Amino acid sequence: MTEMAKKIVQEALRLPIEERAFLADRLLGSLDREVMTEVDAAWVAEAESRYAEYKAGKRKPVSAKDVFDEADRLLT
Repeated sequence: MTEMAKKIVQEALRLPIEERAFLADRLLGSLDREVMTEVDAAWVAEAESRYAEYKAGKRKPVSAKDVFDEADRLLT
């Protein structure tokens, strides 16, 4: 990673969560659509697998508040 990229990452991580989410969306949107299609397909497969586990009683639900609290903890 170049020094410029490292500096950008450091600055981006200081942004409020809403601005980081916007930036992440813009960056991901700038990637080649073929790459995004593969990534999107992998996320859909993972989501379907997790939902099937939840419906079968093998996975417990997690509240949105707990998810966002954990995300905040990991990002700060």
